[in-house]
Amino acid sequence: MAHTKFRLVDIIKYVSLLIGVFVVLFPPYVVVVNAFKSTDEFNSSSSMSLPKSFLNFDNFVAVFQRGGLLSGFGNVLVIIIITLTLNILFGTMVAYVLGRFSFKLKPVVFGAYLVATIIPSITTQVATFGIIKNMGLYNTLGAPIVLYIGADVIQIILYLQFIRNIPVDLDESAMVEGASLFKIYRSIIFPLLTPATATLVILKTISIYNDMYIPYLYMPKQSLGVVTTILMRFQGVNSGEWNLICAAILLILLPTVILYFFLQRYIFEGVTSGAVK
Repeated sequence: MAHTKFRLVDIIKYVSLLIGVFVVLFPPYVVVVNAFKSTDEFNSSSSMSLPKSFLNFDNFVAVFQRGGLLSGFGNVLVIIIITLTLNILFGTMVAYVLGRFSFKLKPVVFGAYLVATIIPSITTQVATFGIIKNMGLYNTLGAPIVLYIGADVIQIILYLQFIRNIPVDLDESAMVEGASLFKIYRSIIFPLLTPATATLVILKTISIYNDMYIPYLYMPKQSLGVVTTILMRFQGVNSGEWNLICAAILLILLPTVILYFFLQRYIFEGVTSGAVK
C-alpha cells in the first residue's frame, strides 16, 4: 500500500513538472516557429506547425527596415546607460548616509522611500504626467530616465545589506589618515559595493528593457520608439502581422537571454551574499 502511494506521489510530481515545463516553453516555441513563416504561410497553417524553412529571414529584415528596430535598440540603450549611472550614484550615496550616520530624520528619509514604493503608481499617473509635461520632458528620452531613477527602496535595501557588513574600522582608519567623507565613500565604500551594483545593473537593465508602459505613454514620437513599443507598429486596429511580431519578439529576446545566461550567477550572489556575510 505504501509502495502504491509512493508511486502515485511520484506520478503527480512528474506530471506537475511536465505541465510546468510545457507552460513555460510553449509561448517561446510558438514565437520561434512563426517568426520564420511568410504571411501567406502563417495565414494558411496552424500557429503551432513548423515553418517550411528556418532559413527564411525576410521577417527579420522587415522588422529592421519597416519597424526601425535598430533605432529602438539605440534609444533603449541610451536610457539604460544614463539611468543606471544615476541609479548607482544615488543609490550608493543614500545607502551610505543611511548605513553609516545617525541623525533625527533618518527614519523619515527611509520611510519616504517606503511610502513612495507602496503607493500604486497608477493612482499618481495623472499628476506624474502633468509634472513631466511641465518640465518639458514629454516626447524626449529624459521622461523615462527621470521616472526610472525615482524612489526605489529595493536598491537602497540591497546596498544597505552590504554597507552594514563593511567594517566601520575602515572608515575610522581613513579618517585618521585625513580622508574626507566623500573620499571614504569613493575609495572604500563604493568599490566594496561592486557585487550589489552588478546585481542592480542586471535587474534594472532587464526591467527597463522590458517596460512598454512608460515609453508608450511619454514618448509617442516615431523616432523615440524603443524595442517594446516598436512591436505595436505591426499591429493594426483589426489585425496584426503576427509573423513579423514574432520575428521582432525573437530579436528583442536575444539580448536578455544572453545577458541572463552569462550573468545569472551575479544576480543570486548579489542578492544573497549581503544577507549572509
